[in-house]
Order: sequence, then C-alpha cells, then structure tokens
Amino acid sequence: MGMMKQFLRRILLSLVVISAAGCSNAGMPTLGGMFGDEDGNAIHVAESKKASPNAPSMKYAASIRINRYADVRSIGNPRKIGTGAEFVSGMRGKDLVLDQDVATVVTNAMKTSLDDAGFQVREAQDGTALFDLSGTVKELTYDVKGRDEVSIAIETSLKEIKTGKVVWSGIVVEKNDRFAGVSGNNKKDVANYLRKELGVVTDKTTKAISDSLMAASPELFNLTPGTRPIPGVSVLVAPSAVHAPIAPAPTLPVQQAAPMPAASAVVLPQTQEPRATATSGLFLINTKPTRAKVYLDGVYYGLSPLRLEMEPGVHALSVKMEGYKTVDEKVSVRKGDSTEMDLSLER
Repeated sequence: MGMMKQFLRRILLSLVVISAAGCSNAGMPTLGGMFGDEDGNAIHVAESKKASPNAPSMKYAASIRINRYADVRSIGNPRKIGTGAEFVSGMRGKDLVLDQDVATVVTNAMKTSLDDAGFQVREAQDGTALFDLSGTVKELTYDVKGRDEVSIAIETSLKEIKTGKVVWSGIVVEKNDRFAGVSGNNKKDVANYLRKELGVVTDKTTKAISDSLMAASPELFNLTPGTRPIPGVSVLVAPSAVHAPIAPAPTLPVQQAAPMPAASAVVLPQTQEPRATATSGLFLINTKPTRAKVYLDGVYYGLSPLRLEMEPGVHALSVKMEGYKTVDEKVSVRKGDSTEMDLSLER
C-alpha cells in the first residue's frame, strides 16, 4: 500500500510540473518574437546551396554583376507579401511576412538562377564583369484563401558595361494558385510554394537573357571553335557574331586557357574527321534550308549541315532557324555506327 501511495504521489507531482511549465511558456515570446520577427510569424524562403545537376561543368566567359533589385510595390512593409484569410499552422495574425525583405529574396533567387545556368555571377561593385543586371519587383504577393494565390511581376534589364547599351530588358509575370489540401497550410508549405513560383520567374528571365546573349555573342558561350573544345567533336561550320565580339573579362575561368580570339580570326583546329569508332557513333544532320542552329542535349554545336562524333545513347535534338518552326526530336546514336537525319523546316 505504501508503495502505491508513493507511485501516485510521483504522478501528481509530474502533472504539477508539466502544468507549471505550460503556463510559464504560454506568456513568453517565441524566439522569433524576441528578435522582432513578427512574433515568430516570419517565413523563411531559402535558396538551395546545392548546384543544379543540369548546370554546365565549366562557367561561360559571360560574366554578370548583379545589383540589388528595387522593391516598387505599393505595400508599405518591404517584408510583407500578403494576408492569410485561412489558418496557417505556426503563424498568428493575418499578415504574411518574410524574414528578410522582398528585394533581397528576389536578388538571391536571380543570382542562383544565373549561376546554375553557367554564368559567372559577380557582386554589384565588381569592375571586371562584362554585363550589369538590375531590376524592379513590381509585384510579389501571396494570399492564403480557399486556394493560395501567388502573383509575381519582375522587370529586369541587362546592360553591356563597356558601352552602357541595354542588351536585354523584359518583364516576367507569374500568376498561379493551389489548393493547400484538407490538412491546410503551414509556414513551410507557404515558403516552398513561393520559392517554386519565384523560381519560375527567375528561370524564365535567365533563359531569355541566355538566348539573347548566345545569339549576339556566341563566343562568350563556347559556341565557336577555339573556346572550349568538346571531346570527339569537330565543328565544321560556326556562326559569326551579330556584332563585334566583346572582349572577355580579364580574369577567365581556371579551366579556360588564353583569351579567346575574335570570331573573324577563329581558325578551325586540325583534327581528324569525325567518324564512328568502337566507343562512339557518328551523327550527321542536314536541313533544308541549311545554316539552321543545331542543339544537342541543350548544347549548341553549330549550323547545319553538321557531322559530329557523339557518345552512344539517346540525345535530345533541337533545330532552330529564324522564321521557321523549331524542330525537337530524339536521336539514337550507336557506337560504331552512323545516324543520319534530313530535316525540312516548316514556316
């Protein structure tokens, strides 16, 4: 009997301690609240520190210094992104705020996107970059309703530092919504969805910039002979730059050799004619009309007709020419064998 009384006494003492701890914590601010993060409501939108698996193994010669984006939204609070009409787990109140201002979040997202695309990303004060990027956040809102609604509009401009000329400028708009599910939202869900939609905007911006610069200055992207030779590939025809090529930055990537010559001075390397071998296959492509841009697995190889020694396997082929429809095909290359393709481009 005595042992039973002691056991019950211990249980009651434990309940008292737990109750006291719960009461004392109820009135205390959260860690975020003590540091001014809207009572712990602040949403953290983080960029991945891992490099994209699709990023080029070597950085292009095109270097871009990135200025901080300007937040020109009508919202007074630079960290506020919207309201929550529905309950969001881990938050109190209706205002949705980030743990850093919107301009910083957008700038970091743009840096990540350009870096993953293979550009040399520099800080705003760097004087060795070839291009200067700046922009404005015109809209960035996230409203939690029956369906979460995200609206983003970001304007970006890219200037050639040497001449001050704007080489690309555009606005990317993304509006989307999603159903949070029967279990509702929490802060992590909101952060992940906002990061996903912001990634759509920055990736579209980066692709538009890449396409523009590659067309105007292919020598900055290893798209002409003499920049970065691709093992097993001999380029037979290469495009000329639309305008005089821009001199590369003084500091080139470690893997890159001497400064690249002007496109007009490029001399084709004296290499053996591409052929099928015991470990590689031969791919020949002809187009009508000729001089169409040929991309394999996202890499630009030159203008048609082309004769290329390729690794065996299935490759994604894309053929582009101004005024004609883009052709996207899958090409199977077998070792020791030749694959030939004839394409008639349609307007």
